[in-house]
Amino acid sequence: MAADSNILIIDDEVQIRRLLEITLNINGYKVTEASTAKEGIISAATHNPALILLDLGLPDEDGLTVLKKLREWYQNPIIILSVRNSEEDIIKALDYGANDYLTKPFRTGELLARIRTALRLSQEKTGASSVLSFGSLIIDFAGHIVRKNNNLLKLTSTEFSLLAIMARNSGKVLTHQYLLKEIWGHGYLDQTQYLRVFVAQLRKKIEDDPARPSLIITEPGIGYRFGE
Repeated sequence: MAADSNILIIDDEVQIRRLLEITLNINGYKVTEASTAKEGIISAATHNPALILLDLGLPDEDGLTVLKKLREWYQNPIIILSVRNSEEDIIKALDYGANDYLTKPFRTGELLARIRTALRLSQEKTGASSVLSFGSLIIDFAGHIVRKNNNLLKLTSTEFSLLAIMARNSGKVLTHQYLLKEIWGHGYLDQTQYLRVFVAQLRKKIEDDPARPSLIITEPGIGYRFGE
């Protein structure tokens, strides 16, 4: 999957761009670079990269603004690489459409793993199936049926909706606010405890060990990631 995938790096730090270029080239990716927001948006439109690595601290425009502009038309994965590590910045980036967020300095091995996951999920979404499986868990979206170890699970409509949106976005961090808005509506945006209750109920039904979940992973203070 790595071969021939073009990755666009939008970052004003030349040392970071060199490090990323070397790392990505060694792992079979083609690389396009941009040092400003304007260059980055033009490159994204010109090259239609398979994935974008976006820094938030750009010289001519804030990276979050660039992210919002890209998401008006760019459908492929965007991973944020930034020195900003506040929950507020991470949540904003994810809500604006980022697929993932890594804080600088980052380990290259972790970055490569996140890139592989984002590209794989992007390809799977292109040929999206009405049935997804995660180990012994099988979700039939069309039939609203969920099985675990071939046993039919009894889920409420809300539990199914929550599981469906997480599974459809597996590997991506979904914020509390995003999930609350999508499942219950704008009136529930501050009801994070409400969401925790439903997540706990869902874990009891789909996890091998609800106390040590391997499917619904908590991202502290931010939201949840549906693992595999």
